[in-house]
Amino acid sequence: MDKLLASNNKKVGYLDSLNKEQYEAVCTTEGPLLVLAGAGTGKTKVLVSRICHILKNNYAKPWEILSVTFTNKASREMNNRVAEQIGQAVEGTWLGTFHSIGVKILRSNAELIGLKNNFSIIDTDDQIRVLKQLIKSNNIDDKRWPARSLAYIINKWKDLGLLPEEISQNNVSNFAQGKSVELYKEYNSLLKVQNAADFGDLILHCLTLFKKNKDVLENYHKKFKYILVDEYQDTNQSQNIWLKLLAMGSKNICCVGDDDQSIYGWRGAEVGNILSFENDFPGAKTIRLERNYRSQPHILKAASELIKNNEDRLGKTLWTEKEDGDPILISSHLDGAEEARSIIEICEKISKENSLNEIAILVRAGYQTREFEDRLLTVNMPYRVIGGPRFYERREIRDAIAYLRVVSQPSDGIAFERIINVPKRGLGLTTIKSIYDLSKKHKESLVSSAQKIISTDIIRPQAKSSLARLLEDFNRWISLKDQIGVRELLETILDESGYTDMWQKDKSIEAPGRLDNLMELADTLENFENLTSFLDHVSLVMENEKNESSEMINIMTLHAAKGLEFDHVFLPGWEEGLFPHQRSLDENGTTALEEERRLGHVGLTRARKTAQITFAYNRRSFGDWQNTIPSRFIDELPEANISFTDTSNNSDNNVFSDIDFNQDISNDFNQNYITFKELSNKQKTMVIGSKVKHKEYGIGYVIKVNFEKLDIVFEGFGKKTIIETYLELIDD
Repeated sequence: MDKLLASNNKKVGYLDSLNKEQYEAVCTTEGPLLVLAGAGTGKTKVLVSRICHILKNNYAKPWEILSVTFTNKASREMNNRVAEQIGQAVEGTWLGTFHSIGVKILRSNAELIGLKNNFSIIDTDDQIRVLKQLIKSNNIDDKRWPARSLAYIINKWKDLGLLPEEISQNNVSNFAQGKSVELYKEYNSLLKVQNAADFGDLILHCLTLFKKNKDVLENYHKKFKYILVDEYQDTNQSQNIWLKLLAMGSKNICCVGDDDQSIYGWRGAEVGNILSFENDFPGAKTIRLERNYRSQPHILKAASELIKNNEDRLGKTLWTEKEDGDPILISSHLDGAEEARSIIEICEKISKENSLNEIAILVRAGYQTREFEDRLLTVNMPYRVIGGPRFYERREIRDAIAYLRVVSQPSDGIAFERIINVPKRGLGLTTIKSIYDLSKKHKESLVSSAQKIISTDIIRPQAKSSLARLLEDFNRWISLKDQIGVRELLETILDESGYTDMWQKDKSIEAPGRLDNLMELADTLENFENLTSFLDHVSLVMENEKNESSEMINIMTLHAAKGLEFDHVFLPGWEEGLFPHQRSLDENGTTALEEERRLGHVGLTRARKTAQITFAYNRRSFGDWQNTIPSRFIDELPEANISFTDTSNNSDNNVFSDIDFNQDISNDFNQNYITFKELSNKQKTMVIGSKVKHKEYGIGYVIKVNFEKLDIVFEGFGKKTIIETYLELIDD
């Protein structure tokens, strides 16, 4: 029984502002506790108040509390808020990230795991360098078996809490003909020789330390009377084992999290940790925080109904005492460009009486930002991309543009220097310096000096050969510049240079997104008559991006939006294959699909006042137009909390133009409202012989189908070729 409740039920000071469930979560100090905290329900407030409660009642000293977060920012915020509540700085608490706490433990016990207490912590780049050396020393083909792939495999094993000798046959990768475990073992040995550890080791070494040194673990049991964990749904298996070992002493562990917001499975997070909490910690109590202080009722009801379609969840229903606002607006568009235009028009209207900082556009994939960025620049509205660079600032986009700049202007030394060794051609810093010195001496461009240097003995024969091939490639691409379209030129350059292949072979988490961005760039080039006009456009875009403003629209991925909130939220691209992502649809089982649905739940619950979901009937992919169908998630939203409008045939007369965002918008859309089922009928396959209706040409019959383009014979109008989106299928 809680110590405070046992002695005094009266709320005091820091407890006054807590609701019933928050109060119970703060005051239930003894035994394992899971606080299931829905979006916007005040989880940080509970964690801060719980620490204050423990300290003010002298249940423990500051150094007897272990509080674990996922980011340094969260740790600082919690520390500051505790100090504010207590009225003074709190010294000695073990409040930090998993990694920072792990380092602290290992520094004190380094010799027990074969390290010195001044061990180095290597970052991802250092890890790749070590693995490259390891692959080379084992005579493994690093082109077929790149270091990044091995890093991914090893990091995954460490996230699972597995040492080389603990890896079962089921978990063995086929990397380098099954040598992955052996390489993992060698890698660990190399790090110890160098007195170093990677980030995965900071937890894994602790597990080894605790398991092999019971006295050390017992000391930490005595030390930590209370353990608090934030964002528990984001823990991986290794971190969860670490927590269970530390909690075996006092058993006073409080984990705060939300299974409905577990969206990082792709980087090792295991939603099963929070789902099995009561089994892992016998006698555990679960308290649900369901009262939301952020969003209006329509948003919460829709988000709650959406997530109920997941089977693997503990279950809760968000509610609020806020007054009803606008239903969630769902709108359809002809294509992505129209979608972007429509959303930005609404943003312009909102901005007349609201801060731009309170507007967010949340996309599923990073490449979706391009159309919104271009549109915002066109209408001169400032914006920021959160969680990543702007589209034209991304590494792969800058590389691709650098190739195009050299083709357009061979004397562009900055662009040439950027891509001379990308992908790697054996043209390192020594070669580049030699070219640069020659350029400076003769006062000519780098390309001109490169052409001269291959006729000398200044650089190595291998470098000369590689440089000669690159220059030959550029000469060929320059000759193609005026013969083929800009898109085809880019695709030719990326393929022949090996740049596309470089990212296809890269097994890092970022690689698929980089390839998507390159495809989006290629699609963009369709809008430009020649290379010069495109490069001029990019220059203007980059210049505009330098003009920062304190008031900016926010653009980010759904993953980057977690933990943030805005008055007005736009959720574009809710289409099958985009959201939910095609990879989740291709996997066996429902695990990946359920994570996508949780992502939708997170997106909706970022909104305080209004939320709008949009989708397009057509998307350009690999240069071709693809018909799309609305996301299944739209069909899972309750009709009572949404308002639907089909604008795909109204691009010239935007139905949003007269919306007053300070009034209830539901009435504005009643005349345009159609149900999702009616919309789905538009997506039925049209085949030869199908009877269709066009709003201008009337009734006709399909005589030819070419993907989304159909040849139709209309009475009185003859044969017309029309995109399927503009046709209605008539059932006889």
